[in-house]
Amino acid sequence: MTEPFPILGEQTVRLTVHLGTARANYREVSRRASPAAVAPVVKADGYAQGMDQIALTLSQAGADTFFVARLAEGIALRRALPKARIFVLDGLLPGTAPAFVTHRLTPVLNAYDEIVEYSAFARERRVRLDAAVHIDTGMNRSGLSRPELNQVAAQSRELFSGINIALLMSHLACADDPSDALNQKQLDRFRAALALLPAAPASLAASAGIQLGKDYLFDIVRPGLAIYGGNPRSGEANPYKLVFKLTARILQVRRVEVGETVGYGATFETRRPSVLVTVASGYADGLTRAMGRQGRVAIAGCRVPFAGRISMDLITLDATDVPAAELTRGAEVEFLGEHVSLEDAARTAGTINHEIIAGLHPRATRVYVED
Repeated sequence: MTEPFPILGEQTVRLTVHLGTARANYREVSRRASPAAVAPVVKADGYAQGMDQIALTLSQAGADTFFVARLAEGIALRRALPKARIFVLDGLLPGTAPAFVTHRLTPVLNAYDEIVEYSAFARERRVRLDAAVHIDTGMNRSGLSRPELNQVAAQSRELFSGINIALLMSHLACADDPSDALNQKQLDRFRAALALLPAAPASLAASAGIQLGKDYLFDIVRPGLAIYGGNPRSGEANPYKLVFKLTARILQVRRVEVGETVGYGATFETRRPSVLVTVASGYADGLTRAMGRQGRVAIAGCRVPFAGRISMDLITLDATDVPAAELTRGAEVEFLGEHVSLEDAARTAGTINHEIIAGLHPRATRVYVED
């Protein structure tokens, strides 16, 4: 039986977030990463699940350290978690040091200039400020380059006179592929970098890196995708459970004959007498048009294909093989959840699970439930 939506009328797309599952995933990460501490990543509004609610749930499960991407995210999270340590991955943009101090946030310093600026700010205030230092070990995206690392190491006494290094960290480029030689290269480079800098807790592994083994764990791990139930390694069994279910409702059911076309561009043509359902969802809700080529969704547990192109707010499905009793106006269609995994959706869209989950649109009505 279709569960009633919490807000009726135009609110037809629902994102149901299972908080107990988030806690279970956190416990599973903790088991795999032990004895390293687990610091969940709750950036991008908690991977579209609602940053505050997810962070509060994980805090209740024992997490006391979190990572966000933007300074604004850190400020918002501080209101929800007044006692947690919050690292901001984007680091120190010019002139933002006072905001970090005001909101008790810890910047991840990604460049020599950032370290210089934050150190000078600390000395002016005559205080010592916590900061993380990010070292680039082969991703060439952010973090201290090798020349910058040598420069920082040579000036460490002066540069860190006002900074307490709360964390030394780097990020793996190919952790989802355990056979890639870059994993070991980055591990070796990270260890060499640690030897050049003042002793501090270290962090290298995110969700996929945790599965590379004990050598990659260090003191703190930073799971993102794993917390929300995404599979860190495609092609392998997923040790985590999807935290959310994305659903929408059927607006209309129609029966058509052979040879009818469907949707923009008439790209789908019926080859048998068919039952089509129109559903209130589309790419404005985070579904990508690429899903329509070979994607599947579920109605009453039956997987059904898209019929024609996904449009902005509506899609059509070929529900011919679904029992007629399940095809009623207002019935629920599952786009992600028990019968359609994040990995299934990513595969059919020609992308990765991170992009699917990050693309979930905030106009979906979020419903939080305990398992």
